Amino acid sequence: MLGHDVVSAHDHEVLSGSSDADVMTAARREHRTLVTEDVRDYRILEGAVIAEGLHHEGIVYTGNRQLPRGHPATTGRLVRALDVLLRADLDLRDRSIFLESVDR
Repeated sequence: MLGHDVVSAHDHEVLSGSSDADVMTAARREHRTLVTEDVRDYRILEGAVIAEGLHHEGIVYTGNRQLPRGHPATTGRLVRALDVLLRADLDLRDRSIFLESVDR
């Protein structure tokens, strides 16, 4: 609705239930920035991609403290924060950042 091309792995008929490595591979193949709360696993995958001399389109990490799962306002806050990030048009290629909440 905000004009961004986004896909959720949870809603994707092929990626739903896939391993983190498969999601990372698909994001790289489709030239998509990945958004995840799973810092531990994706930091390892990100390091492996870079160590192999390959590239990724960026990883945006979120946190349960800043955007708590299960809280009714979280989805809206996440959408607003991602909208601000996407409108900033940052080059995230081969980088990762932690998403900043735009409101509390």
